[in-house]
Amino acid sequence: DELFPAEQARIVTLLVERVDSGTDGLNVRLRVDGLGGLAREILAGGIEAAA
Repeated sequence: DELFPAEQARIVTLLVERVDSGTDGLNVRLRVDGLGGLAREILAGGIEAAA
């Protein structure tokens, strides 16, 4: 199964707070409540229904 681009973007929005890119590498800051929110959406009817 594949996710549509809108669904992919929604998942990234739920999980990622900030991305910083520099000469020394990449720093990704995740949302503290992101994984829980994603799990709740999936259990409530699937991420496809939420997108």
